[in-house]
Amino acid sequence: MFEGLTGFIIPAIALLVLIVLGASYKLWLRLFGVILVPDDSIAVVNKKFVLLGGNRTLPEGAIVALKGEAGLQADTLPPGVHYGYWPWQYEINVVQFTTVPGGQIGIVSSRDGKPVGGGRVLAKTVSCGSYQDTRAFLEGGGERGPQIAIIPPGTYRINTGVFTVTLAKITEVADNKIGIVTVKDGSALKRGEIAGAEVAGHNSFQDPETFIKAGGCKGLQEQVLLSGRYFINPLFADVEEKELTVVPIASVGVVIAYVGAEGADVSGSEFKHGNLVSRGERGVWASPLEPGKYPINPYTHKVEIVPTANVVLNWANAKTESHQLDKNLSTITVRSSDGFTFNLDVSQIIHIPHNEAPKVIARFGNMANLVTQVLEPTIGNYFRNAAQGSDVIEFLRHRQERQAEAKASISAALGEYNVGAVDTLIGDITPPAELMTTLTDRKLAEQRKVTYDTQRLAQETRKELEQAQAIADSQSLVVQSQRKVEIAEFDARSKVKQAEGDAQAKTLNAEADAKVTRLNGDAEAGRTLAIGEAEAKVIQQKTNALEAGNYAVIEVAKHLASKGIPLVPEIMMGGGSQGGSVIDLLLAQTLQTQNRNGAGTTAKVVNKEKQV
Repeated sequence: MFEGLTGFIIPAIALLVLIVLGASYKLWLRLFGVILVPDDSIAVVNKKFVLLGGNRTLPEGAIVALKGEAGLQADTLPPGVHYGYWPWQYEINVVQFTTVPGGQIGIVSSRDGKPVGGGRVLAKTVSCGSYQDTRAFLEGGGERGPQIAIIPPGTYRINTGVFTVTLAKITEVADNKIGIVTVKDGSALKRGEIAGAEVAGHNSFQDPETFIKAGGCKGLQEQVLLSGRYFINPLFADVEEKELTVVPIASVGVVIAYVGAEGADVSGSEFKHGNLVSRGERGVWASPLEPGKYPINPYTHKVEIVPTANVVLNWANAKTESHQLDKNLSTITVRSSDGFTFNLDVSQIIHIPHNEAPKVIARFGNMANLVTQVLEPTIGNYFRNAAQGSDVIEFLRHRQERQAEAKASISAALGEYNVGAVDTLIGDITPPAELMTTLTDRKLAEQRKVTYDTQRLAQETRKELEQAQAIADSQSLVVQSQRKVEIAEFDARSKVKQAEGDAQAKTLNAEADAKVTRLNGDAEAGRTLAIGEAEAKVIQQKTNALEAGNYAVIEVAKHLASKGIPLVPEIMMGGGSQGGSVIDLLLAQTLQTQNRNGAGTTAKVVNKEKQV
């Protein structure tokens, strides 16, 4: 146990001796006036008193000793070993170097120096090695208080007893943004000015002393910072980020400048509603900005975006375009000549030419004022006046004519304000409910009639369709019938040909028969003539044998007998010695006739004989 305790106590005692000896070493060095300053530090010296001769006290108002006076010394002790700094005469404070990290700057304030004068807020810049040479600062006229110069990132041997350094972030302006600068020191702005004019040589406000010497004014600055990183003293200037001014496509930017020299009016004698000036002058610039992005200070210049494409404005509830110019417009309420009140929606299409945009802004200030001061009253009053000249039904029926008249009238009215009217369109018309009921009933009746007519046409079409279907269905029969007709025609033609052949055959047969008959007749006639001649000869012979009268009587009697006529009538007519019988009379007549015709008969018989 004793051996274990001894093993613990002996190392502890040895460590304690080393610590005491080390402390005693530094203490003994300090007692002999020796100062050890590490490599990363400096020693700030405060002299308590002056032993013999020299300046014992600081000048009135001074804090830092430059000539060995008692007090805070301007000079510091650099890293290393320094002798003669007795502890009863000097108070030594070893401090590390002042380091300003990246992304930050050092803001310096001095405890000593001349008072800041000349209306300045910050102490002027003095060449002193970034405040590492206190003597040079004070002898060079350095001023006490906040310093206008800054310390960039790095490591410095600064007398912290004289200068106080605080860290601040560097000024950074993001992409697609600008920095609006407000300066806290410099000359006062002139009367009537709202921002300081741009001056040259100050390296984007990073050299404040040059800015002030060049005549830069405190307050808002016309000049802006583009995107980037800047070592700007926040005690000298504040920087506010703003978006770039964007002029979209199909638009122009009309610039209203609140700073600059007074310019002459370039709008011409015909335009009497405002002044237009050249670029860089105060007022409305006659030349607008083309589409693009511009680093324009929104506090010193105002850019009014004017669309050069067609713009649609709606006088309709709950209907607004993306440009929001018509967000306060609503449906127009009008009263007709027959006392009805009804609503109508209207859309107006306007166009502002590129070269007319500055005049519109010079006259109205912005597009919203154009809408409220011109378009809204002009269009609203036109349709109210138009509605009072007709009744509701007529207004509805002549909607197209009303729209054309509105376009012409509104176009002429807007032309006086350098605005082109492209078209005027009438949207929904909401007539009174009671009138709408009448119109609806009328329309329903018309639609019923149309429905009936449509149904009738449908039935007729159906009829035609069925008829066509029937025709299509019977087409095969028609074809068959046509074929039968054609066959019948061919058959008839065949029969006709056959009949013609038969007729020709019969004709030939008839001609042959006729020829045969004619030959037979001729032969028969010859035979008959021969017979007749023979009989004639016989009769002639008989006649010659008998008396002519007796022969005739005999022939008549034969003829009467063949007809069943009695030769002696049952009743006798007449009397007297001279009266004769019927036979006697007939015989007498017959004989006379024969005598008259005898010659002719004979001639005929002769002629027949000659023909045969």
